[in-house]
Amino acid sequence: MTILTPPAPTALDVVAGHDLTGRTAVVTGGASGIGLETVRALALAGARVVIGARDPRAAGTAAAELRRSTGSPTVTVAALDLGSLRSVREFADGLLEQRDPVHLLIANAGVMGLPPGRTADGFETHLGVNHLGHFALTVRLLPALRSAGHARVVVVGSSAHHLGGLDLDDPHFEHRPYDPYLAYAQSKTANALFAVALTGRHRADGVLANTVSPGAALTGLQRHLSAETKRAVGLVGPDGTPNPRLRTAAQGAATPVWAAVAPELAGTGGAYLEDCALAEPWDGQGPPRGYLPEALDPDRAERLWDVSAALVGAG
Repeated sequence: MTILTPPAPTALDVVAGHDLTGRTAVVTGGASGIGLETVRALALAGARVVIGARDPRAAGTAAAELRRSTGSPTVTVAALDLGSLRSVREFADGLLEQRDPVHLLIANAGVMGLPPGRTADGFETHLGVNHLGHFALTVRLLPALRSAGHARVVVVGSSAHHLGGLDLDDPHFEHRPYDPYLAYAQSKTANALFAVALTGRHRADGVLANTVSPGAALTGLQRHLSAETKRAVGLVGPDGTPNPRLRTAAQGAATPVWAAVAPELAGTGGAYLEDCALAEPWDGQGPPRGYLPEALDPDRAERLWDVSAALVGAG
C-alpha cells in the first residue's frame, strides 16, 4: 500500500491547462470516491463523460452535482453492473448505438475484501468485477475506441498486487482456500496484465492501455473491511479516525487523470504508473512500491487474455 503524506497533487492540478473538448470519456464507478473526482476533472477540462454505475439513481444525484459544480452539461449516467455480463453488453451496446468514438475509458470501479461469492455468471466476485467485467466491456467497446484514432484505456490497479499473484489454473478458488485479500490482489494483478495484453493486441489500432496505482485513500472501496482490518493496515487509527497520511479521493484521482491526459505518455502502453510517473519494478527493499515484474509479463498477459476471452465469450 502506498501512503503519501499530503500535499500531493489532485486531479484538478493535473488536468489544469488541458482541453478535452470534443472527447468522450467513459468512467466506471464514477459516482463516488476516486472515480467521482476523475469525472470532475475530465468534465472541467471539457470532456463529455459517461458514468457507468451499478446504482443509476444514486449516480444520477452525483452527476447532477457534477454538472452544477463543473458547469458541464455533458456528464451522464448509464446502468452498468460489472458483475453481470448481460449488463456489460447492454451498457456497451448503448454507447455503440450512439456511433461516437470513445477517446478515454477509465476502468475504475472495483470491490475489495468480500466474503466468498460469485457474480451472476459464476465468477469469483473480485476477479469477475475488477477484471472480467472490465475485460468484457473493453473488448465490446473496441469499435468505438478504434474510431477515436488515439484512445487511452486507464486501468485502475493497486499496490495490493504485491500481496499475491494470479492463479490461472484456479482463478475462482475452487481448489484452494479462499482468502478475500488474496482474491483482491489476484484481480489487481489481472488488471495490470490486461493492460499489457490490450496494448500488445491493439497498439496498431491506436488503442493503448496503462495501469495506475492511485495510492491509499479511504473511500467506499473499503466498506467491507472490518474496523480491526482497517486499523491493522493503517487506514484508521486506534480510535477509528482516518489516517491523516492517506490521500484524499481527489489526490487518489491524480494519477488516473494523468494517465488519461499527459502528453508525455503519447505512445506509451502496457506500463504501470504511480505518483504521476512511470513506476519502476520493485527491488524488494523496504515497503512495496512500483510493480512486481510478473504483473507486466507479456506471456502471462497473453495467457490471461485467452482465459478471460473464453470465460466471457469474447475475443
